[in-house]
Amino acid sequence: MHEHRQSFHIVRLASVLCVSPSGYYAWLKASQQPSERHKAQQIRDEKIKVAFENSKERDGARRIQVELEEQGYKHDVKTIINSMDRQNLVAKAARKFKVTTDSKHTLPVAPNLLEQDFTADEPNQKWAGDITYLMTSEGWLYLAVIIDLYSRAVIGWSMSNRMTSDLVCDALQMALWRRGKPNNVIVHSDRGSQYCSHAYREMINQYGLIQSMSRKGNCWDNACVESFFHSLKVEAIQYDPMMNRAAMRQHVFEYIEVDYNKKRRHSALGYLSPENYELLNVA
Repeated sequence: MHEHRQSFHIVRLASVLCVSPSGYYAWLKASQQPSERHKAQQIRDEKIKVAFENSKERDGARRIQVELEEQGYKHDVKTIINSMDRQNLVAKAARKFKVTTDSKHTLPVAPNLLEQDFTADEPNQKWAGDITYLMTSEGWLYLAVIIDLYSRAVIGWSMSNRMTSDLVCDALQMALWRRGKPNNVIVHSDRGSQYCSHAYREMINQYGLIQSMSRKGNCWDNACVESFFHSLKVEAIQYDPMMNRAAMRQHVFEYIEVDYNKKRRHSALGYLSPENYELLNVA
């Protein structure tokens, strides 16, 4: 009947097929309304899309699953993957490691005390630092960070137009101030000249810290900080228009202090943010 409704009157078609016109219209009305299953899928898709957008398009299916669970909605991760595929929601991806500092110098170096053991039983046992390059419309901007390996929180950071010892000293000074100047913390970095400088080593000694350094040219010895830099560049910078230095400074500040430390979930932390992990686990 539906196929031939434009050529013949519904009453005549119903008579020929021995059905009632009202039955046809009831079927037509029902077929135009989404099923309960389809309605549920639409609601689920919308919640997943909102969670994805709230993460600034950074979270994949597993992080979205945890986010929705905290809101009281439990969905299988495959269901979320299918929904994201259906809606063409693709999380921003990571990049490969890239060595960013120069270790070709004759300054003294420290032994590798971490040996790729990035675990810590409590805060202020192990810190890790590194420098990365950020391209702006006005040239390079350099970012140095200090990360507490216990919670992966960025506890110290500094930005400068020049890659000098002041850059890494300022990041370490912020970490010390934020953490109450603890003693006997292992502070790991690569062998870059900034970390081997007299000024940086003097700070290490002054505050009773223990210096550790990666093996020459081995980025995996400082993988946690490398991973943070990759997340920063891919999630917060790669897809945005070229910024000047002032705009980049503000962008990095917001990513570290608003998004990363407070909100970004880490699989190594049971999908908690660094701040929430410390709040729940530190007495």
